[in-house]
Amino acid sequence: METLFRRHDQYMANTPMAIVRESMQEIGWDGRLIAVVGARGVGKSTLMKQYVRLNYEVYDRSVLYCSLDSVYFSTHTLLDLAERFVISGGTRLMLDEVHKYGGWSKEVKEIYELYPQLKIVISGSSLLQILNADADLSRRCVRYFLGGLSFREFLRFYKNLDFRKSSLPQVLAHPGPLCAEVNSMCRPVGLFKEYLAYGYFPFYMERASDYYIKIGQVVNFVIDVELPLLRKVEVSNLGKIKALVGIIAGNVPYELDASKLARAVGVGRDTVVEYLRHLADAGIFNLLYSDTKSIGKLSRPDKIYLENSNLLYALADSEVRIRTARETFAVTQLRNAGHTVEYGRKCGDFRVDGRYTFEIGGSDKGFAQIAGVADSYILSDDIETPTGRRLPLWLLGFLS
Repeated sequence: METLFRRHDQYMANTPMAIVRESMQEIGWDGRLIAVVGARGVGKSTLMKQYVRLNYEVYDRSVLYCSLDSVYFSTHTLLDLAERFVISGGTRLMLDEVHKYGGWSKEVKEIYELYPQLKIVISGSSLLQILNADADLSRRCVRYFLGGLSFREFLRFYKNLDFRKSSLPQVLAHPGPLCAEVNSMCRPVGLFKEYLAYGYFPFYMERASDYYIKIGQVVNFVIDVELPLLRKVEVSNLGKIKALVGIIAGNVPYELDASKLARAVGVGRDTVVEYLRHLADAGIFNLLYSDTKSIGKLSRPDKIYLENSNLLYALADSEVRIRTARETFAVTQLRNAGHTVEYGRKCGDFRVDGRYTFEIGGSDKGFAQIAGVADSYILSDDIETPTGRRLPLWLLGFLS
């Protein structure tokens, strides 16, 4: 176990502290068993290590952070580690990349039952179905989702501009004060356009010139490693999944014609829908339905977006249309803030929480499509101040 402590010390020494997200305060770290999940690249591992840095002294052996993809676990079990750790006085075990350890759920459950004094934090891919991995474990585990950086966080970490978080009802009912505050400190429209292309993933700060390369690596890792490991996708079909991503990335927002897409990829219609679900769970796509209450296992989405606008710029093989970037941003910011987003069909672009209707466009976008619709708004990307029911689109970036 001393080997793991040495690695723990190295991890802590190399942990960046420039970006410490507010999620740090929103997670109930004192729970006996919590899980931090999210798409690859959003900063789950960094958040766990930062928690240790902020709450424990250097060389404090009551806490241990370890990544379960370590070769150490090829000859040692989690149960053995937990026993030795508790005997030595350990009280908090941070287990990163749990999906890399076969049978992790059974051993974590047993550790939970054997050592009630031990607090356990686990993290893994958003493909990690903790609720399905073990029914008993799911009842004990509190799950926290970590998304990419919001526009507000982008301004805070990259532009040194600190603004408060707002709720959607606040933004819609009283947009003026927030707009005035933002406009007094910066010109938001230009910064918003920058955010659409860069800054959703925290690793943008590491080396901006490699940003899109790293995004491509994230997508490839999800397809080549995580889908076979966590969703049992046959390796022989990975090329078809990459073709699927390529087709949709070049045509978003994609209104699904399952038969046509299936023929283009070379799989059946139900298989296409299954792959779309996997890619959505992995944080590559956002799937929109006209009615989220009646979604079944093989329900076909009405519209498909990439999960965030940075993916759009990284994967597009031609110039990105601003309309697509606007809509992608809106879906991402709303969903990451915990809102339900449905495809609006003929009445607006999106219906949110079953109440609000949003039409996305520029400053010249008219109200004809949402005329007479209660709680309806136009969200425009190229304005700084609200006028009636026309609000700046970038305000959605202050929800989280």
